[in-house]
Amino acid sequence: MSGGYSLDKSFRYLISCFRVRLKTYIHVQPVLDYLTFLPAEVKEQIQKTAATTGDMQAVELLLNYLEKGDWPLGWTREFVAALQRAGNSLAARYMNPDLTDLPSPSSESAHDECLQLLNLLQPTLVDKLLVKDVLDQCVANNLLTTEDRNRISAAENHGNESGVRELLKRIVQKDNWFSTFLTVLNQTGNNILFQELTGASCFESNAEIENLSQRDGPEPKEPLLSATDQPSSEKESWDMENNSSESSFADSSVVSESDTSLAEGSVSCLDESLGHNSNMGSDSGTMGSDSDEENEMKRASPEPELHLRSYQMEAAKPALEGKNIIICLPTGSGKTRVAVYIAKDHLDKKKKDSEPGKVIVLVNKVPLVEQLFCKEFKPFLKKWYRTMGLSGDTQLKISFPEVVKSYDVIISTAQILENALLNSEKGEDAGVQLSDFSLIIIDECHHTNKEEVYNNIMRRYLKQKLKNNKLRKENKPAIPLPQILGLTASPGVGGATKQEKADEHVLKICANLDAFTIKTVEENIGELRAQIKEPCKKFAIADDTREDPFKEKLLEIMTKIQTFCQMNPMSDFGTQHYEQWAIQMEKKAARDGDRKERVCAEHLRKYNEALQINDTIRTIDAYNHLETFYNDEREKKFAVLEDDSDESGDGDDDGDKDEDDEKKPWKLDGTDRFLMTLFFENKRMLKKLAENPEHENEKLMKLRNTIMEQYTRTEGSARGIIFTKTRQSAFALSRWITENEKFSEVGVKAHHLIGAGHSSEFKPMTQNEQKEVISKFRTGKINLLIATTVAEEGLDIKECNIVIRYGFVTNEIAMVQARGRARADESTYILVAPSGSGVIEREIVNDFREKMMYKAIDHVQNMKPAEYAHKISELQMQSIMEKEMKIKRSNAKHYKENPSLITFLCKNCSVLACSGEDIHVIEKMHHVNTTPEFKELYIVRENKALQKKFADCQTNGEIICKCGQAWGTMMVHRGLDLPCLKIKNFVVSFKNKSPKKQYKKWVELPIAFPDLNYSEYCLFSDED
Repeated sequence: MSGGYSLDKSFRYLISCFRVRLKTYIHVQPVLDYLTFLPAEVKEQIQKTAATTGDMQAVELLLNYLEKGDWPLGWTREFVAALQRAGNSLAARYMNPDLTDLPSPSSESAHDECLQLLNLLQPTLVDKLLVKDVLDQCVANNLLTTEDRNRISAAENHGNESGVRELLKRIVQKDNWFSTFLTVLNQTGNNILFQELTGASCFESNAEIENLSQRDGPEPKEPLLSATDQPSSEKESWDMENNSSESSFADSSVVSESDTSLAEGSVSCLDESLGHNSNMGSDSGTMGSDSDEENEMKRASPEPELHLRSYQMEAAKPALEGKNIIICLPTGSGKTRVAVYIAKDHLDKKKKDSEPGKVIVLVNKVPLVEQLFCKEFKPFLKKWYRTMGLSGDTQLKISFPEVVKSYDVIISTAQILENALLNSEKGEDAGVQLSDFSLIIIDECHHTNKEEVYNNIMRRYLKQKLKNNKLRKENKPAIPLPQILGLTASPGVGGATKQEKADEHVLKICANLDAFTIKTVEENIGELRAQIKEPCKKFAIADDTREDPFKEKLLEIMTKIQTFCQMNPMSDFGTQHYEQWAIQMEKKAARDGDRKERVCAEHLRKYNEALQINDTIRTIDAYNHLETFYNDEREKKFAVLEDDSDESGDGDDDGDKDEDDEKKPWKLDGTDRFLMTLFFENKRMLKKLAENPEHENEKLMKLRNTIMEQYTRTEGSARGIIFTKTRQSAFALSRWITENEKFSEVGVKAHHLIGAGHSSEFKPMTQNEQKEVISKFRTGKINLLIATTVAEEGLDIKECNIVIRYGFVTNEIAMVQARGRARADESTYILVAPSGSGVIEREIVNDFREKMMYKAIDHVQNMKPAEYAHKISELQMQSIMEKEMKIKRSNAKHYKENPSLITFLCKNCSVLACSGEDIHVIEKMHHVNTTPEFKELYIVRENKALQKKFADCQTNGEIICKCGQAWGTMMVHRGLDLPCLKIKNFVVSFKNKSPKKQYKKWVELPIAFPDLNYSEYCLFSDED
C-alpha cells in the first residue's frame, strides 16, 4: 500500500508541476470517455464546464478532481492511456509515471517558440488557409485523430475561419506538431503559408523539415522583423517566447522580488523532489546535454504568483485606482514588480469591463528591454497576456504597428515608439497613436525632461490632453489617452542650489508625466527600511606627495609646444579646463584655416589626456595613450607618402623597397615635423619613466589597499563595483587588477563593463559582451566590476557589498543609483579621491542635494490639490510653448536653398573637399560622396579596428586626406564601395558669408541632403 500511496503522491506532484502545460495540451471531452474510474456526475460537471467556460477551465476542474480524489489502484496508468488514445500525446509524455519520455528543456523551448510564431501568424492562417485542403492530409500524417477531424468539420459549418481556428487549437496539442504541419502545407501546395512560417521556400526547405522531425521539437526561424531604434551600427537579438493568451489561473506559490528567472511547468522542476534527470526521455537518448543544462539553469518552478509587499502595495494604490502617478522607490526595492502588478491589474479590469487594454513599457537602454521582458513581465503575465520585448537590436519580420496590434504588453525602447509616432504624423505608414495604448509605463522616468525622448512622447500626450479639454467644452467626443505610470529611484533636483528650485524641478517632472502625485512609502516605511540596507559611507583620501618625473617631462614638452605656437592658456595643465580650452582652440583654428594652431591644440589635448590618465591609473597607460596616437599619425603620413610614390612612379624603378620606414622622408610641414620629432626624441625617456614602479600613483595605491581590505574582510563572499569616469580607465584598471597576483590571492576576479555606444574613441562593448559579463557577475565567476556610468542605472546587477567611486562624482541621481548597488548586508560605499581635487566636495554637495530632493518631494505631496493642479497646468503649457518655439527657431535656421550653398573644407589643411550638393544619404544616416572628383582627393588606409559588418553596410578601412587627416570610412553598401564622411573632420563654409562652423554630428547641420538613388548611381557609375 505504501508503494501505491507513493506512486499516487508522485503522480499528483507531476500534475502540480505541469498543470499550465497540461491545460494547453489536453482536449477534455474525448479523454473523459476513457476514464472509467470517474463517477458519471463528475464527468457531467466537467463537460458542463467545457461547454460554458471553455476547455482550459474544464481541464483545470479535471486535474483538481484527480489531485484531491481517492481513486482505485491503476488509475494513473489509465489516465495516461486515456490521454494517448484521445490524441493528446504531448500531455501523455509529461504524465508518464516512469518519467522515461519527458520532453527535454530544449524541446520545451522550441515548442514554445513555435507556439508564439503560430499565435503571431494566426490572423494570416485564418484568412488564407482552407480547412478542406489540409484536413485529410493532417489525419494521414497522424497529426489529427478521427474525432479531431469530426470536431473541426463541425466547426467549419460555422465558416472556414471557425474551422481553421479549431484546427490550429488541436494540432498544437500533438507531439512534433510543427514539422508535421509544415509537411502538410508543403504537400497541399500552400507554399505562401509555408514561407510565412519558415522564412524560406518549400523547395529550399524540404531538408529542413526532415531535420525538424528528427529533433525533440521544431526550431523555427525567428518570427521577428527589424524595428528601428536610434541609428545604431551594432545589432543583437534574443529569442522572445510567448504563450497562449487564453486566461487561466493555476495554483502557484508566492515568490519574492529576488526571484528572477521563472518558467512555466518545466521538466527541471522535478529534479530535486523526484531525483530524476530532467533530460530523460529526450528523443536523442542523451542524459543531459550542455545546452539543456543551461536551459535548466534559466528555469525555476513552480509557476510564480504575483505578490506585493505592504510597502509596494502602498506605493501602487493610486495607480490601481487608475490615476497617473510617479512611484519613487529606492534601487532594489522592487519598483518593476510593482509595475508588473499594476499592468496585470489594469488589463484584468479592462477585460472584465469588455474594454480594449494594451500596455507599453518604455525603457531608455536596449539591455533593459530583455531584462524587463525575461525577468519580470513575461514570467508573471504569460499565462494571461501576450507579451513582447522589442528594441532597435531586435530582428523582426513584422512592423511595430503590427506588434502593437498582436500583443497585450510590449516592452520597448522609447525611441521605437517615438519613431512610430513620427511615421504616423508624416503619413509614411499606418504608424501608431498614443490612444492605441491604455497604460504607458516609463522606467527611469526622471529622464522625462528637456529634449529627452520620453519628454517628446509625453508632449504629444499633453497636447492631446489640451485638445480633449477643448473638445469636451464643445460637447464633442475626446480622444482616449492612456494612464501614465512613472518609475524612478531619484527624480533629482536638476542642479538646484536653492530649495525653491528643487521644488520646481520635481513639479516639472510631475507636470511632464501628467502625474496626480509622486508616491513614496510612508505608512510601511519600517518594512521598506528592513528590505533596503543603507551602506556604510567612507572616504579614502589620497595625498599625492610622490615625485612624478613622467609628469614633469610631459609638462616640459607641453610648454615647448605652447611656445612654438605662441599660446598662453590660463588653465593649469592636466585639468578639465585645459582640455576644454584645447578643444575650443582647435575648433577656432580650423574655422580660421590656421593649421599650425589647430594641430598644436590637438597635440596639446592628447598630452593633457595623458596627464589625466597618469593621475588616475598607471603611468604606463598614459604612455601607451601617447604612443598609440603618434604611431597612428605616422602611419597616416606614410600612407600619404606611399600613395604619392605610386602616382609619380613609372613602375620601372624598384627603389629601395627594403629600407626601413623611418628612413623615408615624411610628408610633413614645419609644424608636423616639430611635433613628431619632439615626441619621438623623448619617446625612450618617457617609456623608461613610465615603467619605473617607484613612482606609482598615490590614488591607485589607495584603491589597491581599499580592495584588498574589503575582499580580505568578507572572506570570499565579496561582490563589488568600481565606478570610474572613462572607458579607457575602466579597461586599464581591469587589466591592472588582473595582472596583479595579490588581488587573485584574496579572491578578486575582475572585469570591465562599459557602454555599447560609439560616442567615445575607445572601442565599446557589444550588447552580448555586456550581458555575458553581467551574467558571470551574477553567478560569481566575476566578483568585481570596473564600470563606467552604464552600471549606475537600470541594469539588473546583483546586489553588492562593496561600491567604490574612483575619483569620479557626477550628480545626486547618479550618487543615489550607485549607492543603491551596495544593498547587501553590511555593505560599504567608498569614495577614493585625491585631496584638493574637488571630488569630495562634490560628493558632499550631492548629499545636500539628496536631502533637498526629499524635501521637495514632501513639499509637492503636501500641496493643496487646487494649487498643485494650477501649477501642473501652468508648467505643461510652458513646456508645450517652449517646444513650439524651438521648432520655429529650428525651421528658421534651415536653408531653403540648395545644399550647394555650403562647402566642406578639411579641418587640418583647409583644402576644399566637396560641395554640399555632392553629398547623398543612405539609410537616413550615412553621408556619402560618390563624385569622381572626390576620389582624387583622398586615399584609403587599411584599419582593421574599423572593419565591421552592420545590418545595412560594412566598413572597409579609413579614408584620409592627402595631408593625413582622417575624413571617414569606406563602406560597402549593396555591393558598392562608397566613401562615408564624418562631419567632425571638416569645417563647413557658407557661401552667404556666415562664419565657418564645425559640427560633431550631421544632424546638427541645418541642411537636408537627398537620398542616394541606388539605381541611378549604378547606371552612371564607372564601376564594373
